[in-house]
Amino acid sequence: MNRAASAQTLPLPQLSVRAFAVWRRNFLVWKKLAIPSLLGNLADPMIYLFGLGYGLGGLLPQINGVSYIAFLASGTVCASTMNAASFEALYSAFSRMHVQRTWEAIMNAPVTLEDVMAGELLWAAAKATLSGAAILVVIAALSFVASPLALWSLPVIFLTGLAFAALGLIVTALAPSYDFFMYYFTLFITPMVLLCGVFFPADQLPPLVQAVAAWLPLTHAVALVRPLLFGEVPSGILGHLAALAAVAVAAFWIALTLIRRRLLK
Repeated sequence: MNRAASAQTLPLPQLSVRAFAVWRRNFLVWKKLAIPSLLGNLADPMIYLFGLGYGLGGLLPQINGVSYIAFLASGTVCASTMNAASFEALYSAFSRMHVQRTWEAIMNAPVTLEDVMAGELLWAAAKATLSGAAILVVIAALSFVASPLALWSLPVIFLTGLAFAALGLIVTALAPSYDFFMYYFTLFITPMVLLCGVFFPADQLPPLVQAVAAWLPLTHAVALVRPLLFGEVPSGILGHLAALAAVAVAAFWIALTLIRRRLLK
């Protein structure tokens, strides 16, 4: 009885290739403003990279054998991916769901809510990958990438985008308005940027804070991307990949359940 009730509350997603039609629809809309969008995604991380990297970095010694700006550059790739996925899954997805009611229009075609949600997830992850890859190209041009192993960071960036897009969709499912997203950024996204090794090594933090940071998805992304950019094979690869994949799958399932209750009640 309890299992049956649980299955009705959290049914497994019924996904299909129609999700790619939703992805394509979002891509075609974005393509009209692709250049301003990419420049906007580049501006903020580049300001942090050059401002802190060259300014503060000139006052700091090397970190783990590399300059501070090179250390910061690898963290910036992950932070930019996280931010791009979050903004797309929050503000843009909320607009399509609640304000423009685009999702309802799409579902008048033979497309299910699961397809719409999966398309949104894949699109947010793809857009985040573009953002992370653009940062990667810039820092490679500045000689902050030490090895072709850095190319392996691209699938990690995509997986990171999936994880944060899925988390963002949970918040979108709960949000009554755009203002609600500020709680998510203030209480979750910003602390992760500070705790997960983007600006400084996480082992500088108190042990209790390190223990908390170890459970955060951005920590796993940084732990994979940073060594690859320095030409090293990350330690604990499978564990970090599994953690990011688990966040993506679990968060998407929760988001889909919440969206069902919101739109199909």
